[in-house]
Amino acid sequence: MSSHSTSSLVAQVQSAFATDGWLARGQPQFRPRAGQVAMAQAVAQTIEEGATLVVEAGTGVGKTFAYLVPALLSGRKVVISTATKALQDQLFERDLPQLLQQLGLPLRAARLKGRSSYVCQHRVAQAHQGQQRHDPQVLRALTQVQQWLRATTTGDMAELPGLPETLLPLVTSTRSNCVGRECAFWDTCHVNRARAQALQVDVCVVNHHLFFADQQLQEEGVAPLLPQAGVVIVDEAHQLNDTGVQFAGQSLSTRQLLGFARDAMAITTEHARGLQPWLDLLVVLEQAVQQWCALAAPLPLGARQPWSGLAPLGVEEQGWQRQLHIVGRSLRRFWQALDSVAEVAPAILQLQARAGQLLQTLALFARPAPPDTVRWLDRQARHVVLTQAPLTVAALLPGIVGAGQQGQAWVFTSATLGDSPDLHWFTHTCGLQGARTLRVASPFDYAQQALLYVPQDAPAVQDVARHSTAVATLACEGAMRLGGRTLVLTTTLKALQAIGSQLQSQLGLFAPIDVLVQGQGAKHALLERFRAGTVQGRGCVLVASATFWEGVDVAGEALQLLIIDKLPFAPPDDPLVQARSRQLEGMGLSAFHDYLLPEAAMALKQGVGRLIRSETDRGTVVIADTRLLEKSYGPRLLVALPSMPLVTTRQEWLAGLDALKM
Repeated sequence: MSSHSTSSLVAQVQSAFATDGWLARGQPQFRPRAGQVAMAQAVAQTIEEGATLVVEAGTGVGKTFAYLVPALLSGRKVVISTATKALQDQLFERDLPQLLQQLGLPLRAARLKGRSSYVCQHRVAQAHQGQQRHDPQVLRALTQVQQWLRATTTGDMAELPGLPETLLPLVTSTRSNCVGRECAFWDTCHVNRARAQALQVDVCVVNHHLFFADQQLQEEGVAPLLPQAGVVIVDEAHQLNDTGVQFAGQSLSTRQLLGFARDAMAITTEHARGLQPWLDLLVVLEQAVQQWCALAAPLPLGARQPWSGLAPLGVEEQGWQRQLHIVGRSLRRFWQALDSVAEVAPAILQLQARAGQLLQTLALFARPAPPDTVRWLDRQARHVVLTQAPLTVAALLPGIVGAGQQGQAWVFTSATLGDSPDLHWFTHTCGLQGARTLRVASPFDYAQQALLYVPQDAPAVQDVARHSTAVATLACEGAMRLGGRTLVLTTTLKALQAIGSQLQSQLGLFAPIDVLVQGQGAKHALLERFRAGTVQGRGCVLVASATFWEGVDVAGEALQLLIIDKLPFAPPDDPLVQARSRQLEGMGLSAFHDYLLPEAAMALKQGVGRLIRSETDRGTVVIADTRLLEKSYGPRLLVALPSMPLVTTRQEWLAGLDALKM
């Protein structure tokens, strides 16, 4: 490496990607791709100049190597942020070790996850002492965690898949319930060890949530990670705004309040038994919280409920406010009781601070939301979650980008960053208007490899039942012709269930085809079966929704028909969508053309991107939405997609499917 260190980084990158360069020597199948080299050189130049670069790199460009090679060769500390733990794991376990070996670089790498990903020894000890209150399934899992705790070196909960959801809050910590330096396990704390390791290594892989948490940790006196880095790379950057908005917001859930009451019972029993009527105070608090939660029972499950006044839409304001104040008063009485015994133990003091924090957040939701924020309520099966958030991260992100060391370089990249050549959708939302931009097209020959079918006779999407039936019929016909090999992506859970159940009744019983439906098994298990293609003579169809629209990679013949039920416009009744639309209209812009349409184009590109994953893949995309042909905005969405021949008749579609079998 030292022999190359005198040449510029751009030149080193050029030779790494050459036909006889390091990558070609390490991977016999490696072929230089013009788009990948162009992106790698732009990243190298950005690093040399300490600038900010935003890159949209189409499917198949090989963006991971395009940013990793210059970053690793730069000799600077590198932090890479991804949207999901799955990509974080893939980078750390596969891509990084492979590249470091090929480039002959003795660099140390670490993966850092959020606090809730690591076991908390203090919480495990606490849960063990209060065993009698847990059901048998949780007790068995707790024993499993205790045994694993003796052997694990990382404390990463991912090493123990399949634990019951109810156990995780008992054995992991949050910012509010961490005991801090008073903890008996402080020196062996897995969160602290992971952070300390992240500060010492050359390359650290984090996720977007942690990316935003880093600034918060800095404010708490913990050594920050991002300002130390010479190069920061944000992959899957299209998700950065949504993660940042959630993070910068305030949220409070009834699960949090009940979890506090459960912890409070254990702590007061251990340190201050008999000094106050703890049980009575906590029973009153629990009942108040449950009665408050019950007021949201008429609201729809799993949808964000708008909340512009003093109560969420659909909930009577006076009753809601009255119950919120009852919860506040019972929490305050408990806080006062703790105040009288605060000197007894550090754990009591920490519990009181936690009660005070909850009271502050509760007070926030008792007042109307400030004008530049949006507020909503999310009703889950047993809990409600209250959220207040800013509309974008435009005010937050420039501060993070500007806080680094002199000459720090930033690279934001994704396969889809909107539908305009200047990537305005992304740079404007994230407050990065001054960044350089680059678009690198996919190297795949979509004109030869793929076909787009928009059925001109599809029912209107507003006629939900008829439309879902028509999509199921299309999927059934296509899957029968191909022997499976079909992925159906839906925009709503209602459509997912309708199409899934119709396909299971049509194909599952009478054809040698397995029909998998999201929710009827773990995501990784469904994908594994789908990727396997035809197994023992049985083909496969997968019907899926939101989380399968991106980050899902099925190369080869296992996927040849991709059906998208309708254009993925954001739901108009979503409070965040409504608030952003109002904000844009107030600025004299069009909510539809400047926000909803670019978002839909981006989501559609992500979905269509599932089909062609290599130079040899072939297949057909069906978008069962006639608005693409009939509406004035149809051409704008079609132009955003890879350039494929468009057909609109059933005969042309079937001929295209038959060509795939040849």
